[in-house]
Amino acid sequence: MTTITQRLTQPYAQVSQLLNYLQPLALLGARFYVAWVFFASGLTKLRDWGSTLFLFEEEYSVPFIPFELAAYLGTAGELILPVLLVLGLASRFGALGLTVVNIVAVVSLTEIAPAALYSHVIWGLLLLQVVLFGAGKLSFDNLLKIKLSR
Repeated sequence: MTTITQRLTQPYAQVSQLLNYLQPLALLGARFYVAWVFFASGLTKLRDWGSTLFLFEEEYSVPFIPFELAAYLGTAGELILPVLLVLGLASRFGALGLTVVNIVAVVSLTEIAPAALYSHVIWGLLLLQVVLFGAGKLSFDNLLKIKLSR
């Protein structure tokens, strides 16, 4: 009976071990993808600052703060926080910050297409992964943890 159980569980264990080796790459890919999305958005805002200010004043309804401040904060967040995410440096902080940017973007739009909302949900889930589990082994956070534990 034990040999049958071992025969059945051994392939599963081998595949599971392989997937464990791929986990850091998956986390890195998720970090890079989300960082790219937000960084590209920040660059777009910088390229035409006049349009950015117009959109924040007329289209986006960012609650509680003046539109100019919202434009500066949103653009800065989209340019700085993705760098932290790519490096895996203070990655949970970066992911939390981008989560705020993501939520504000959805809440600020009076109308949002279902496909756009779906994209925001995907980005939010990928960011939540970093918030909950950290950046993974391929990050400066992990290097610092190793250095400081010695």
